[in-house]
Amino acid sequence: MKVDAGFDAGRAWRIRLLYSAVWWLAMPMVLLRLWRRGGKEPGYRQHVAERIGFYQPLASPPASRKFLWVHAVSVGETRAAEPLINALLEVYPEHAILLTHMTATGRETGKQLFGKSPRVLQSFLPYDTGWMMSRFLQHFRPSLCVLMETEVWPNLIAQCGRYKVPVALVNARLSERSLRRGKRFATLMTEAASGMSCVGAQTDADAGRLQQLGGSNVQITGNLKFDVTPTPGLLEVGAALREQIGSRPVLLCASTREGEEELILDALSRRSQDKAWSDLLTVIVPRHPQRFDEVVDMAAAKGLSSLRRTRLASAAVPSQTSILVGDSMGEMFAYYSVCDVAFIGGSLLPMGGQNLIEAFAVGKPVLIGPHTFNFSAITEQAIAVGAAHRVTDVENMLDVALHLLQSEEQRQAMGQQASSFARQHRGATTRTMALLQPLISSGISAPCTPP
Repeated sequence: MKVDAGFDAGRAWRIRLLYSAVWWLAMPMVLLRLWRRGGKEPGYRQHVAERIGFYQPLASPPASRKFLWVHAVSVGETRAAEPLINALLEVYPEHAILLTHMTATGRETGKQLFGKSPRVLQSFLPYDTGWMMSRFLQHFRPSLCVLMETEVWPNLIAQCGRYKVPVALVNARLSERSLRRGKRFATLMTEAASGMSCVGAQTDADAGRLQQLGGSNVQITGNLKFDVTPTPGLLEVGAALREQIGSRPVLLCASTREGEEELILDALSRRSQDKAWSDLLTVIVPRHPQRFDEVVDMAAAKGLSSLRRTRLASAAVPSQTSILVGDSMGEMFAYYSVCDVAFIGGSLLPMGGQNLIEAFAVGKPVLIGPHTFNFSAITEQAIAVGAAHRVTDVENMLDVALHLLQSEEQRQAMGQQASSFARQHRGATTRTMALLQPLISSGISAPCTPP
């Protein structure tokens, strides 16, 4: 990428040096927080050495291949990367994939998707200091770095420039809020932009905002999440669960965040004596697995009979159970296939919303709250074609859900629009592969080497 004429490389290097010093000063607290979080999620206490730049010797066969490195920070990015990684494995059989993460749930998701592939190696990405990133690159020696969505780290990109590793940002998105935040660190962001060879943006708006941060060679490739489709195995899991539920109407509250479950359970508790709600089963799938027990306890405290999905075994869902907590990882498509109406979490409170594309892929009517800045373009497009409906608050969400559950014709119409919307937006994998092909075949890069 070309650097803006007014860009001061020396000043950028000094600011990045200060940025690295802050990382080192904060490292004891960062590692302490990591260990404490591991009390609830054991995955955070595993492979800790990788997070500070120390790795086990590479074993064959990945060690004998060139690595195409894909960084997917957490669950959503890892799922979005699935069709791209599958395409890379198919088109470039001489390469292996290095798949890195920052969260334990992201790593677990990657294991579920690619754990049986001998050509996919997983690791945690080290913290963003120059020394740790340098050790990472020296160890794995990737021939390409593919960053998913928003993962722009100044030292990572600078060290890739130093080691002549081309960097591509794909499935890229940038909200107005993130743009404003990025402009406060304009020097760091401009230097990072100068180290990327290309950017594949999800939408026109994302492309424009990325260019405002200094990006060039920005192409609109679409959203890879539209290319993620449910496997037959997950649909079978969903069919079995639906049989356990029986004919009861099902409202799914998917990827809910902290604070939202309490709003939903409070509202359901107030309606529990209403005959219209007596047969409804609400399935709540929290975004973070460490909160499964918390949601079960919260439901009990509000007088609602609840059950964890993993405690069902092969038994039927008891008729008195009003809340089923989806406490399994990697089965979101199964939960979507079970429901009649899906509400997408992260949107009742100002958290920006969660992925609503999976619900469209299985043809389900979608309800979405007022806060969707992480998925603003897709949300507005889906609402415009009738695949989704925006609600104002939790009470409005339950009112609209009940209306749809009682109107099969309208529910089916929304579901058909959802399926059509998903089909029309597929193809991002092909466009992204075309963007990456010159970098893989010729090793072209635009390194940003500190003076």
